Formats: sequence, structure tokens, C-alpha cells
Amino acid sequence: MKIAVSELIVRFMERLGVDHIFGMPGAHILPVYDSLYKSKIQSVLAKHEQGASFMAGGYTRASGKISACITTAGPGATNLVTGIANAYVDKQPILIITGETSTHIFGKGGLQESSGEGGSIDQYTLFKSITKYTKLIERTDYLANVLNRAAKILLADDSGPVLLSFPFNIQKEMVDEAVLDQVKTTRNNHHLRYDILAAEELAQLIQESSAPVIVAGNGCIVSGAQQQVSELSELMNIPVTSSLKGKGVVSEHSDLSLGSLGVTSYSGAYHYILEKSDLVIFLGASFNERTSYVWNEDLLKNKKIAQIDTSVEQLEKVFKADLAILGDIAIILNTVNSSLKEQLSSQKIQPKKLSDSLYKYRTKDTESENTDMNDLRSRFPLASLFFSELETHCPKNTMVFDDNIIFAQNFFHVSLDNRYYPNSGVSSLGHAIPAAIGARFAEKDFTEDWSVFAVIGDGGFQMCCMEIMTAVNYQLPITIAMFNNSTMGLIRKNQFQQYDERYIDCDFVNPDYELLSRSFGIQHYIVNNESEMKGLLSQLDHKNSINLIEIMIDKNTFPGYVSRR
Repeated sequence: MKIAVSELIVRFMERLGVDHIFGMPGAHILPVYDSLYKSKIQSVLAKHEQGASFMAGGYTRASGKISACITTAGPGATNLVTGIANAYVDKQPILIITGETSTHIFGKGGLQESSGEGGSIDQYTLFKSITKYTKLIERTDYLANVLNRAAKILLADDSGPVLLSFPFNIQKEMVDEAVLDQVKTTRNNHHLRYDILAAEELAQLIQESSAPVIVAGNGCIVSGAQQQVSELSELMNIPVTSSLKGKGVVSEHSDLSLGSLGVTSYSGAYHYILEKSDLVIFLGASFNERTSYVWNEDLLKNKKIAQIDTSVEQLEKVFKADLAILGDIAIILNTVNSSLKEQLSSQKIQPKKLSDSLYKYRTKDTESENTDMNDLRSRFPLASLFFSELETHCPKNTMVFDDNIIFAQNFFHVSLDNRYYPNSGVSSLGHAIPAAIGARFAEKDFTEDWSVFAVIGDGGFQMCCMEIMTAVNYQLPITIAMFNNSTMGLIRKNQFQQYDERYIDCDFVNPDYELLSRSFGIQHYIVNNESEMKGLLSQLDHKNSINLIEIMIDKNTFPGYVSRR
């Protein structure tokens, strides 16, 4: 039976398990939209293509499934770039479908042409460095090969965005529907192999060390290894710190949690590693600029290093490891934990004796013991109180998409019952609101009701606020916490600390957010002091309404850390 390529594309997505596609229609992609009309895939109309790409990313982070976005040629595709770059760095499986002018006018200057011919935009080159695979499909005879390659990448453990661009006339060509039978769209039921002897060697390193510490990253979450990491920590009394993206791998309320490691963190993790540890175990954590304190060599000096990662690119990328293991973190730790349990039960080894001073380094004790944290808390009392209230009134089934990072990194103790999604990737402002909206579309994948928060500054808010109307259009409840200081806070901080207070292009005038909220038809709350913050979250309906909480902070108050390049 013959079907249009546009129909084949939709059926391909259905077989991949795609159930939502985020985007905006345009003339050059309407055949695919027409084929979506009778599909079970829900198409979601965003207000801007960048918002659509952030929504797709938020959907994937919340559900763990392949997501998709769709745009027309030219500006529709180019508007995706930032969100797709974000997804590429975060290795998110996003299928991007774009339209293109018909092949017979390539090079003639067709409206919105991006074929790269005749001086037109070269979409392939534009997206090549921020996708795992990009293909402009000019013929149908190799369509099965293209779809196979796309599916293989999207279903891989080490995934990333895939972009397929279909010229208008190709979308309308008829092909045999049996093409789909040549495409494998199911995930292989296997994991990365690893040498069992390497797991035993890691167990041996742990036994021989006096003060091991675990640095847990997002790889632990992706591989579903939270239980195994917690078990290892508790079996051997090993403190755990996390990368920013790894917050919540172990409960940050645990006595063994050292909080989040990083240049913007005020936890004691850095000092514990520097002063106490003799073995650092990296689990799915890249030693990037933020986590490594700009690759401070003293942090790992004279220590043994072990590393487990699913990506060969991450192994020993910026440091030399005594033991580097490529493989699934959960599977490897199961072997490590089994070995250690056997040794413990036969009393051949003992759990590590924790230093009496460990309490000084723990995140939960920083209120009384860490003067730097006290200083940060005193500078930003409303931000600190907001996250304290969030923990109290939303202790479980809460997702937080965060643009600001520094407040949540230090004030928000993530439990195993909540999820924290920082603005990682290329760290683009304006991501939190559309990402939170994307996550809301994934809620059918959860067995319980979840509250979804977007935490953002007023600068980032103005980059994406119209996407709130997407939430309104689809009746998606989210709560937005916006810190209002009428400035680009990070830029103003740097200009204060490093440029002799020569402030330029950081300050701006805000709209009246109460009136703006009223025009959107959403709830608005303003917080000027602690009494207005206390108990506010308990009064809000997080599961049925859209709320904007405007939290006022001083533009001339800055965190104490200094950015170094």
C-alpha cells in the first residue's frame, strides 16, 4: 500500500513512542501537520520555536522518553537552535522534523529556503555541530536507511537530538508503507558491557581507602542508579556530594550528604574533598568548569580517583583516573555492593569510621556551622525562605525547573521524592518556563499527581513569558517563582566585582506583573517580606492553576563568589 511520506513520518514517530510534538506550523511543513490530524500524537502549539525546543527538552527530562518538535523551513528551524544546542549538551533524545522548499527550486532563492544552494541558508551546516545526526532528505529511495540511523541514535544510551528535514515535494511523494518494516524502532534490551574484574577492583579501592567520597552526577539519574548509590553510601559510610545536575541522587537530608559541589555552592563538599578524602569516586559526573572549581588541581591532588560513566568521551576527559570503567552505573554498583556486603557479613571489612568533624561539612548543618552560607542566607533571606517553604509544603512529587541555579543549589535540599532540573546544557536563560510546560505534558507517565515549579529571574522571564499562554491554552498548571531585581543579576555582579561598578546593559524596567498576570488569566502573588512568604505555598493550588509568585530582591546584593576565567 502506498502512503505519503508525510504519513510515513508520523507513523515512524508513533512507532518510536512519541506522543507529543512541540512546534509551530508553516507552509513548508503543512503536509506533516495534515498527517498529524488523525494521529494519536498530540501536537502542541508553542509561541516561539525556541520555546518548543525547550518544551521538548522538559518533556524528555521528566518522562525519560523520546520527544519531538516540528517547524517550518528557514526561520522556523533557525529559531530552534538554542534549545537544540541545550538538548545536545544534555544528550536528550529529541527528534526534530523541519520542512524545506521543494527540491526543484533549490538554489533559485525560494522563500525561506535553507538548502544551502545558491547562497541560501545552509541548515545542515547550522545544525551539524548540535545534533547527533542531521539529514536533508532529497530522495525517497534511501528513506529506510535514514530512519534506521535516526532511530538507532534516539534509542541509544548515549543519545542526542536528530534533525530530519523534508522538502515540501518529498513530503507529498508516495512510498510503500512497508518501508517502515525495514526500520527498527525498539530499544535493544542490553546494557553497556563491562569487565566484572573492574567492579571488583573498585570494591578493593574502597576497602583500602580511609576516607572515600562519592561525586554523583546526572549519569546516576539517567541510569536509574539512585538506589545503588545510596546503598553504597550507607553500606560503607561514604559521604556523597553531587554535581548540580546530580542533586537528589541521594537525599540531601541524609547525614551522609555533603550537598552540591561547585563554584557557586556554599556547601562544605569542596573542603571535605580537599581536607579529608583519599579516594574520589566519580559516578556519571563530568568534571566541568562549575563542578571542578575551574579545574582546580588542588581538589584532586594526592588522591586516588575512580570513575564510572556510560560515555567513553567522559572517561578521563580532564583528569587521570586510577580506575576508569565504561558501563551502566546501576549494574556495576550492584556488583560492587554485593562484593562489599559479602565482605561485611564475614567481618573481613568494616564500614568507614566517619570523622567527628563530618557534621561541619554537611549541607543540613551549614546554617549554624558555615559562615559563608550564613552570609548568603542573610543576603537573600526571601530566596532562602522560599526554598525552605518549598521543602515544607511540597515535600514530595514536586519537579523544579530552575534558571537561577545559585539559590536552589544552596538553599534547596532535594529529597528522593522530588526532582530538580537545573538550567544546564548551554545554560540559556528563559528555559525554565517552557521546560516546565513540557514536563506537564508528560504527567500521564506518572502514577501520582505532581506539582511543577519554574524558578526564574525577571530577565529570563521576559525572554519566555509568552509561553505562559501555551500553559493557559492547554490548561496546564504550573507555579512560577520569579525573583525580581530589575537587573541581569549575574552580569551586574560581575560588573560590580571585576569592572569597578561600570554598569552597562544590565538594568531594565519591569512591567506591572500583576496586570500582566491578569491579562494572562493567571494568579499573581507578590512577596516583599518574610511574613508574606511564610505559608504562601500552602495556600496555592499547584495542581489546578497557573501561579506567578513575584519575589522582590535587592539588585545591589550579590553572592560572594567571584567568576574566574
